[in-house]
Amino acid sequence: METSRWIDLPIFPLNTVLFPGMILPLHIFEERYKLMIQNCLDEDRPFGVSLIREGREVGEGATPHAVGTTALIVSVTRLDDGRMNIITIGHERFQLREVGQGRPFLTGKAEPWPLTGGATQWAHAQVGPMRALLQQYLSLLTLAQGHTIKIDDVPDDPRTLALLIAMTLQVPMPEKQRLLSQPDVSRMMAAERAILNREQLLLDHIIQTQAEQWEGGHSGYLSKN
Repeated sequence: METSRWIDLPIFPLNTVLFPGMILPLHIFEERYKLMIQNCLDEDRPFGVSLIREGREVGEGATPHAVGTTALIVSVTRLDDGRMNIITIGHERFQLREVGQGRPFLTGKAEPWPLTGGATQWAHAQVGPMRALLQQYLSLLTLAQGHTIKIDDVPDDPRTLALLIAMTLQVPMPEKQRLLSQPDVSRMMAAERAILNREQLLLDHIIQTQAEQWEGGHSGYLSKN
């Protein structure tokens, strides 16, 4: 790797995975992160968001995953006591090569890692089936959990679709991190297809179990008599 591509990046370890194109609101209240955000605003630069591998969001000692996404600050609301509410949007993936502790907040030597491979013939061939899987997943999610996620315009660009699916999936953060860490669009889509097929089976089972409970007269409440 050529070190000339590396950039110095402030790092915000969080218990969430940020994908390119994803909107992420944040409430900034710790002094170190108020300083970090102010520095980013002053220098008109992004910061990096990485899922926490070990440690906690609040306090010291959080260790981030190596693959994250840069966050662009698009709006800031300042509160009277110095806290901030900010809106960010995910921009580009990166890979951390080094993590530094020399400032009040984490910094890292990061290499940009754009998500490529969306123009391949294979990726374009997956758009139709993946769109259908996503719509089916959303319908089942509503029936099973009452969790309605409405997407008015499902994209037909492979890269945009792959990222949308990754953002939409209701799965644990480590699984989302594995999606973010896929080397290209084709690998990301293949991993998402496996998850969508698995989740469909799980949601079908939940829906069937709920139907059987209601048919059998089980409402979930115990009689006091």
